Amino acid sequence: MPASVPLPKAARRLRPATDYDVVIIGAGSAGLSAALVLGRCLRRVLVCDGGAPRNDPSPAVWGFFTRDGVQPSELLRLGLEQLAAYPSVEVCPLRATEISASDQCFTIIADTEASRTRSITARKVLLATGVEDELPPLEGMREFWGRGVLHCPYCHGWEVRDRALAVYGRGKGVTGLALLVSRWSKEVVVCTDGPGGLTDKARQRLQRQGIKVREEPIERLDGTKKQGLQHVLFKNGDKLVREALFVHPHQHQRTNLAEQLGCRLNSKGAVWTDKKQQTSVPGLYAAGDTTAGMQQAILAAAEGSLAAIMINEKLTKEECV
Repeated sequence: MPASVPLPKAARRLRPATDYDVVIIGAGSAGLSAALVLGRCLRRVLVCDGGAPRNDPSPAVWGFFTRDGVQPSELLRLGLEQLAAYPSVEVCPLRATEISASDQCFTIIADTEASRTRSITARKVLLATGVEDELPPLEGMREFWGRGVLHCPYCHGWEVRDRALAVYGRGKGVTGLALLVSRWSKEVVVCTDGPGGLTDKARQRLQRQGIKVREEPIERLDGTKKQGLQHVLFKNGDKLVREALFVHPHQHQRTNLAEQLGCRLNSKGAVWTDKKQQTSVPGLYAAGDTTAGMQQAILAAAEGSLAAIMINEKLTKEECV
């Protein structure tokens, strides 16, 4: 934090020998929400902004209270604008590459925009780095991602309601997603891109909801940049008219910082946290898509807020001995 910015007297009662009280790695909904709460707690905070968030390709953020339909970039712009009122919060374009822990603090190594290395110390760290989606290697998946190829019916279902929809995947996962999507449209087709691995019970459940199953191998997803997704094109030459396709892709952590510290992960690679958003490493917290559970911008913001409150209370307890 620049030396020219004075801290209120209450924040100077105990000033440990670290650069910051808290370093937040990630500047999406979770990270900026946490920074806002910690700024209001007079905490010295650095937010490491490593680049565009996962939802950047999407035309809008839906279901975010008071911001329904706002563009992802505009939501973050508003968040950054409001953080400017809190002088103890600093946001920098930094990509954290290494993290280590000692008894007293954490040390973060980050790359700057000028390709230089910066070493930062903090009493607590919040990981809000998110995940990356591993889209199926099918032509059109990446091109229409966020604008025709969709991952969350709660985020996008309203916009494609009553339209011709497809659900891509196999086994138990695609069955559950297709049944959920059928809440928004009665014209849903499951596309398994080869043998679907569906049980007889799953097929019966889908049939009862009027959901057809196409198990032919898929050639590509077809459409235009202007009109979006238009067809699922099968290798046998058949065309299935569809305006959107839902898929639950595999994911991996956007960084290996949690791994570097030996954090506990769940079976799907998400960072485990307790009810206070603390990981298995004392002093290290996590929020947003980095952790297990439902993934929505508003839920990430809520987790960031909770993590910030827990961090401030832990710091206060350490200070008030």
